[in-house]
Amino acid sequence: MKALNGHDESPRLLRIDRIATPIGEALLVTDDAGRLRALDWSEKEARLVRQMRQTYAPLTPAVGAAPAAMRQAFADYFAGSLEALDTIAWRAAGTPFQLAVWTALPAIRAGQTQSYGELARRLGNPKSVGADGSLTGYGGGLERKRWLLRHEAAASAADQGQLFG
Repeated sequence: MKALNGHDESPRLLRIDRIATPIGEALLVTDDAGRLRALDWSEKEARLVRQMRQTYAPLTPAVGAAPAAMRQAFADYFAGSLEALDTIAWRAAGTPFQLAVWTALPAIRAGQTQSYGELARRLGNPKSVGADGSLTGYGGGLERKRWLLRHEAAASAADQGQLFG
């Protein structure tokens, strides 16, 4: 996904859309410019809406469709086209360190893992997190994280001709 740098003007509206994925129903929050503001899972909807209200007060996400190209990018990703997510423009609110982390995440090769500690060191803030090498740190749950890692590793291997039918 591509981050949009510079001044983050406040959105005038927020839409929340639902898309079916192989690992559950995803919630996409988009703004009036068609940028992704948040992604979470349907069982976390109350938390997501609460976070959006806190971050973008007085706005509350209203039901509405995400841009067709964004919906298609997610469909393509889950069908095995990992680079499809690179087309999605996003904006997120967070601390400067959080924004640096989110901007750096796409540089991690598909199907690979990197500890938050390694990432923090790479970003020049090694004391911001600790790491013991265990698989953690995904709000969608470890089973989804494992599925995504397997999906990305398989799609990446297929792109490189490493899978045989």
